[in-house]
Amino acid sequence: MIRVILAEDMHMVRGALVSLLGLEDDIEVVADIVSGDEILPTVHHHRPDVAIIDIDLPGKDGLTAAAEVHEEVPETRTLILTSLGRPGTLRRALAAKAGGFILKDAPPNELAEAIRGVAAGRRVVDGQLALAAFDSEDCPLTAREVEVLRLAAGGADVVDIAGRLFLTAGTVRNYLTAVTTKLNARNRVDAIRIATEAGWL
Repeated sequence: MIRVILAEDMHMVRGALVSLLGLEDDIEVVADIVSGDEILPTVHHHRPDVAIIDIDLPGKDGLTAAAEVHEEVPETRTLILTSLGRPGTLRRALAAKAGGFILKDAPPNELAEAIRGVAAGRRVVDGQLALAAFDSEDCPLTAREVEVLRLAAGGADVVDIAGRLFLTAGTVRNYLTAVTTKLNARNRVDAIRIATEAGWL
């Protein structure tokens, strides 16, 4: 029996997935949760074979949580479930050592097969998306620039970002100017749009 936990914040989607997986003879959902902050404690408690994690969760985002699971409970494999089928998002998932990456609009049987593959130690990724990831451009931004831009995209202003990252406001402005230049963006809002569409945030 493959024991899984499911982290998905949309109640209807989560309920449907739990019901769907309940039809599989070899898969058991031992816990379902709604926030990224609950993932690591739930994994520690249940020690599942696979953690199915949505990327966009309240609290900690799914990719951060997946990286933590890999670091602290490596025997639990992670399968990223997302509606964001972007090459950059896939690359970030693979960098977080996710065992698999599957889109929410994939046929239901593909989820069960992906769980089995990940539980068996295989890397399971949608083929077309994998090709697109190899063909797409690498992110030209540094890790710190991405961090600053991600906070700006979340609505934080320069002073907020400076406080959170222990930087001066002038340094944050310099990062945002560098980001805008590197992305050939018209302004900060345009830079956020470009980076989001490329899957870099």
